[in-house]
Amino acid sequence: MADLEEIEEYIARDNPRAAASWVQKLLDAAARAADQPRAGRVVPEYGDPEIREVFLRTYRIVYRVEPERLVVLTVFEGHRKPRLVVKKKQRAAW
Repeated sequence: MADLEEIEEYIARDNPRAAASWVQKLLDAAARAADQPRAGRVVPEYGDPEIREVFLRTYRIVYRVEPERLVVLTVFEGHRKPRLVVKKKQRAAW
């Protein structure tokens, strides 16, 4: 959730209302990914078929597919490099 807070704070500098709306759109995109988790592409930086991502404009929502759930690992603006160390049993579930 720290990723979303950073995104919201950044956008809120110019437009607080837009910031809340954008974060909700990111949350909605993650929820849609949970419905069909294998529809997201494999994250090229990791090459692991269980680590996937979906895009919302320039933002990347990176998640791990587990048997009973989808775990969002990070959300970041696509021009940045992912700051993610993937651990097999990270606990931030979606």
